[in-house]
Amino acid sequence: MLFSLIMPVRNEAAGICEVLAPLQALRGELEIILVDGGSTDATAERARPLVDQLLTSPPGRARQMNTGAAAASCDWLIFLHADTRLPPGFTDIIRQQVTEWGRFDVRLAPSSTLLRLVAWMMNQRSHLTGICTGDQCLVIRRALFEQLGGYADLPLMEDIELSKRLRRHSRPARLRPPLTTSSRRWQQKGVIRTIVLMWGLRLAYWLGVSPQRLARWYR
Repeated sequence: MLFSLIMPVRNEAAGICEVLAPLQALRGELEIILVDGGSTDATAERARPLVDQLLTSPPGRARQMNTGAAAASCDWLIFLHADTRLPPGFTDIIRQQVTEWGRFDVRLAPSSTLLRLVAWMMNQRSHLTGICTGDQCLVIRRALFEQLGGYADLPLMEDIELSKRLRRHSRPARLRPPLTTSSRRWQQKGVIRTIVLMWGLRLAYWLGVSPQRLARWYR
C-alpha cells in the first residue's frame, strides 16, 4: 500500500458508510484509518468492517489526525474529512502530481450560483497564498509531516497553521479535478453569514487572536 487515508470523525453514523464505500476498491493501495473522537452514536460499529484501523482519540481534529498519522504504515498521508468525497482516480492524481505536499480544488454540493462563487474564491485563495484548509484534503509525504512535527494541538486553524509551515518548505501542488465537500454548514447558517464568519476568523487569526478564542466564536 502507498497511501494512508486518515479520517477524523465524531458522530458521523448517518453518512459514514457512504463516504467509506467508494474507497473499498482501493484497499490494495490505500490504508484506511478512522480516528473516532468520542462518538456517542453508531459511527464506530458501522465503520469497522470498512477500515483497516479504527482508533480512538480525545476530540479535536488535530489530535485525531496526529493519532492516525502515528499509526499509519504508508509513505503518503491523505487527511480527509467525513463530509468530503474525493474524485475518481485520486490516487493516480496524487501519484502523478504531488512531490512533497498538495491539496485538491473544491466544489460545494448541493450547489448554487453563490456557492460556486464561494468555491472559486476558496480555490483561488489557496492557489495564490499556498494556504489550505482541511476541506481541501491535505496530502503530505509522511517523512515531511513527521519532520515538521505534525499538526499543532489547536482547537481551530490547525490546517492553516500546518500549511504555513509546509509553505516554507515548498508550495502545495494544486490537484484537479476537484473533490466535493458538503455545503450543509453554509446552508444551515446562511451563505453570506458563513462567508463573513470564516473570513473574519481567518483575519483574526492572522492578527494574532488565539485559536482557543476563535474556537469559541466559531461555535
